[in-house]
Amino acid sequence: MASGIQDFSLVLLRPGIPHNTGAIGRLCVGLGVPLHLVRPLGFALDDRSIARAGLDYWPHLELALHDTWEEYLAAAKPRRLHFLSTRGARSLYECRFERGDALVFGNESSGLPEEFYARYRDSLLSIPMPGGHARSINLANAASIAAYECYRQLAG
Repeated sequence: MASGIQDFSLVLLRPGIPHNTGAIGRLCVGLGVPLHLVRPLGFALDDRSIARAGLDYWPHLELALHDTWEEYLAAAKPRRLHFLSTRGARSLYECRFERGDALVFGNESSGLPEEFYARYRDSLLSIPMPGGHARSINLANAASIAAYECYRQLAG
């Protein structure tokens, strides 16, 4: 796995909204961690929305593109996988992160691929939403929350 400053990575499966991906890329630059995108993408990587959200940080992003999930696993070799999902039974804050971990996020509109919910059942984490009226939170916000919790634990 490519080693970022904090030695964890973010993975987006089939991202569909370019400004979310741009914002997450900017987050990764700020933390010094790589971003992996698993196709299909719902946009072109030269989309102006990505550039607008990523600002002048995008050229500094350690970015890897993968055609399939299996290709990602073979190339990145993450130590452990953590899937962020509203279907996760365990809170993000109950997880103890380790160097080499990967934080995985599904598509904005459909979440993770359906088969992942059974295949990775024990690796599903959720972000608490005590307000009770939201189905989910924005992907870029979720990635920020999870990435900074991982950073907090690894930096401490």
